[in-house]
Amino acid sequence: MTLVAGADFGTLSVRVTIMDTETGRALASEIGEYPLERSASDPLLARQSHADHMAALERAMRAAIASAGISGEEIAAFAGDTTGSSVIVVDEALQPLDDYYLWCDHRAHAEAAEITARARQECVEALDWCGGVYSHEWGYAKLLHFLRHNPDKRDRVGTALEHCDMLAATLSGVTSVAELPRSVCAMGHKWMWGKRWGGLPPQDFLERVDPLLAGINDKFVGRFENSVERAGTLSAEWAGRLGLKAGIPIPVGAFDAHWDAIGSGCREGDVVNVVGTSTCIIALGDADMRPVPGICGAVPGSVIPGVMGVEAGQSATGDLFEAIARRAGTDVATLCQGLERYGPGSTGLLRLTWDNGDRTVLVRSDLGGMTLGWDLSHTAADEMHAAIEGMAMHVRIILDRMAEGGLKFDRVINAGGIPQKNDVLNQVYADVLGCEVHVPDRSPTGVGACIFAAIAAGAYATIPDAQAVMSPGTRVFTPRADRKAAYDALYSLFRDLYFGFGQGAPAALDRVLPALRDFRLGKYRSA
Repeated sequence: MTLVAGADFGTLSVRVTIMDTETGRALASEIGEYPLERSASDPLLARQSHADHMAALERAMRAAIASAGISGEEIAAFAGDTTGSSVIVVDEALQPLDDYYLWCDHRAHAEAAEITARARQECVEALDWCGGVYSHEWGYAKLLHFLRHNPDKRDRVGTALEHCDMLAATLSGVTSVAELPRSVCAMGHKWMWGKRWGGLPPQDFLERVDPLLAGINDKFVGRFENSVERAGTLSAEWAGRLGLKAGIPIPVGAFDAHWDAIGSGCREGDVVNVVGTSTCIIALGDADMRPVPGICGAVPGSVIPGVMGVEAGQSATGDLFEAIARRAGTDVATLCQGLERYGPGSTGLLRLTWDNGDRTVLVRSDLGGMTLGWDLSHTAADEMHAAIEGMAMHVRIILDRMAEGGLKFDRVINAGGIPQKNDVLNQVYADVLGCEVHVPDRSPTGVGACIFAAIAAGAYATIPDAQAVMSPGTRVFTPRADRKAAYDALYSLFRDLYFGFGQGAPAALDRVLPALRDFRLGKYRSA
């Protein structure tokens, strides 16, 4: 029996899972929570402390060891994934100069717009591979925002790291920028790194964006590797704090959605919706695939070595559902009771789910959510069903764009925490997308981390070998043929409004509300 531990850092907590690699059985899964700093005076701000993250990891690890009834000395390897676009600036000794800019921190929108404009002007190839728009969520934008707003700390900047790389460095006792293990997943998807153009984007280009970025690429040294490689081994200090054995291997980290996709059994030809606070969409493409406009990242080897990892997403999913329930004075589970009785568009509402901006394919932080078609009898439950339909139709927009770019897929997997407890959502997704939706029959959270820990421990040679034993089975939701025509008609309306409001595309707005009324009355008009 080989035991491994994996940690999955989400927006509000870290989950530690201990698995037996030979049986695929989870022996324990425990959570450690940490605070998220928000500000009413600055709604774009979202920060977290590195110290809070590590203290929560200690609590969750020790609780998991106790729950499993084992000695921490029995654990053969540890791996950790984190949210992506969570950036921390550190000094030369890797000590934080400030808190993390969390993924949902959108303060760097102006910096991102400047990077995009300059990259388009100079035809920087790296921009094509992140969909043609550099996001307000990503690394260089957040680093530039830090430099502009913290002049007293500029001369102390050693480098900036994604959370997954900071975690691996901390646990393995790395204290030098030059020795850093850096994730191809993190650097490729958020920092425009790629072997194709020799690594990071041109230094002179960055300096023309802002002279504050002069010499910045010299600070991004270290090893750039994927997650089948080792970041290091667990230091004596952190072994003592976590209750584990010093010297066990730690693989190079990655983002939670990427490893959740692996944990869910993702293979070439799959698209995985990791549905949680937000949604991250992971697909696997041919190694020679070209970049797709509006799709925010195509990075060779970011998920599986030798395969193109493709990332897209939605900026708010669970957060949006929670907001609807909160305004109604209830909770999501209660509000979703009975929603299975609703037909396509039967609420007469159409919900554009931009409550936290648009991550893909418009990449706009300045958009807001809207619901069209209200009358005096509508309820919060109606809005919830319309929001689920809106989420599914936004995913269809994204998958259509991927298909236009040549990406082929055979099935959709709904992973993450929400699909485990919301069958209405899964069925609506199947109906709207017109394909089978597979849902893991137990939570895949933490399984991906354990798979990479198992490879680091030598329990398996390849990712598919580990998945065959450790990934859960799936439940299948099949699209209902009698709903296809109605959802195609509703999607036509949604698409017009999505690109009309979001991009200024021509749209016949006069048809929208009458069409929604027809849906409300049990009729609909085709596009």
